[in-house]
Amino acid sequence: MENHIFLQYAVVLLLAAVIAVPLAKRWRLSAVLGYLGAGALIGPSGLRLIGNTEQIGQISEFGVVLMLFVIGMEVSPQRLWVMRRSVFGAGSLQVIATAALIGGVAYACGIDWKAALIIGLGLALSSTAIDLQLLAERKELTSAHGRLGFAILLFQDVAAIPILALIPILGGSHSSSVNGASELLAALRVIGTIALVVVGGRYLLRPMFRAATKVGTPEVFTATALLVVIGTAWLMQLAGISMSLGAFLAGVLLADSEYRHEIEAQIAPFRGLLLGLFFISIGMSLDVHMAMSQPQLVGALLLALLTLKALVLYAVSRSAAREGHAQSLALAALLAQGGEFAFVVFGLAAGNALISTEQRDLAILVITLSMAATPLLVRLRAQIAPIGKAKSTREFDAFGAVPPRVIIGGMGRVGQIVARMLNANRIPFTALESDPEQVDFMRHFGNTVFYGDASRLDLLRAAQADKAEIFVIATEDPDSNLRTARLLKRHFPHLKVYARARNRQHVFKLMDLNIGTIVRDTFFSSLEIARHVFEGLGYDPATAADYVQRFRKHDERLLANQYPVYDDEAALLQSAQESRADLERLFQADVARDKDA
Repeated sequence: MENHIFLQYAVVLLLAAVIAVPLAKRWRLSAVLGYLGAGALIGPSGLRLIGNTEQIGQISEFGVVLMLFVIGMEVSPQRLWVMRRSVFGAGSLQVIATAALIGGVAYACGIDWKAALIIGLGLALSSTAIDLQLLAERKELTSAHGRLGFAILLFQDVAAIPILALIPILGGSHSSSVNGASELLAALRVIGTIALVVVGGRYLLRPMFRAATKVGTPEVFTATALLVVIGTAWLMQLAGISMSLGAFLAGVLLADSEYRHEIEAQIAPFRGLLLGLFFISIGMSLDVHMAMSQPQLVGALLLALLTLKALVLYAVSRSAAREGHAQSLALAALLAQGGEFAFVVFGLAAGNALISTEQRDLAILVITLSMAATPLLVRLRAQIAPIGKAKSTREFDAFGAVPPRVIIGGMGRVGQIVARMLNANRIPFTALESDPEQVDFMRHFGNTVFYGDASRLDLLRAAQADKAEIFVIATEDPDSNLRTARLLKRHFPHLKVYARARNRQHVFKLMDLNIGTIVRDTFFSSLEIARHVFEGLGYDPATAADYVQRFRKHDERLLANQYPVYDDEAALLQSAQESRADLERLFQADVARDKDA
């Protein structure tokens, strides 16, 4: 690509992103839809501002690679082991059932069985980039349908490898003996590459980042992070494996690394920009002329794809994952589209004469339209069937006969520390956690945790809250936290309740319920950091500790004074301003007294 052409393309792409995404946000649409619309506008079927869409598409694929790498860093090997049933259970069932259904329909329409099989398998794949971006935008990555959707997408990335290997075999371009030998070599190459990445990543990645950190130059650390991602993706591509799968594997190997957050911060700008470029390239590949020349055929195929995939996804969610109606609908709307990897599948199938060029172009058009329709489907589903709090149909665990002295509701960061201290002192307690995945994860490490929602009265009675002495509300969700507090004060008034609060407003609402002991999430840790800061500035430890103690008492008085007016914003603001002035006068008086002494 010549320099002036490159600069022209760069200006057009960046301008499209800068204009399209704010407009999409202003119209309350997904950023993905903005990128797709911008791509369709500037592409060959629109204003024709960019002609070489294939080269841009190849570059933009690194956005998906970087995204999978960052997601991999959020999934530790232990968490991946906990997810194995969702990945290989629900994931395999979705791919097989979707391929069988769509392939069967294609075969019934007169398409050869080999081509029908490839069509079914290719359309069984969904778009990892679009789905994960939408989940992140809607903050639903940790929801029930978000976790299940991620597991299914992960299996699809793995399944893409044998699908690609199957196409030349069905195409019959080589003799059976040559095919057998090449299959064996391909399998050995895949196994060897994965083993190389796992072993090399385990023993080389941390020393690499340690060396990059010692240099003290941020650019070297950024280059090291990009080298790991791109190098792993390149190795995987050489072995015929999905680049995104290789990047995800590299991320998993760094999930427990002390450099994880710094790597994510360094890669975030590249990931966001390239991912937006990927969505624009998908929009540019949209063949508007074909859609306008055959609107009925394209519309029917698009509706059939979305409907058939949605039906399978809904059934898998209800039967295999045992999710509720709303969560299953959310999964169906999210993953019903075709995937970007299907472009590769159908391109290779056309090259092996399994499908015609016209069939390939039509399939790519339908997949692209399904991608563009996904943000609208997700938004429509949210209006028709809002999810609210995710629920699981898993039965609550049975409790022991011995009544506990303490019950802990929520086994996140706070609940785990309380439980460890009680366990060390052999004080009998019952730990409740409403996230089944977290329960399985903690049990994997030998912890005794019961599955159940602490904001349900029947569960509290089953956990023998009437015989306990203390209840610790440690859930991270403020709404669930308050529901539990109301139940405890109403039905178990004898309990001493110790509640975790996220912020001041949360504290005020717990004070409304007359909760005796309320501990703010970050208050005491912030005071401890402030004490160390004063000591680092040269203050003696006694003075630093005195300053922190005075501030703590001042803030607790302020909290008590603000409580009667916490729902009056003007009064609350005036109180905060007066408190700031009082605090400054308090410390200035100390400084003056120290100078006089």
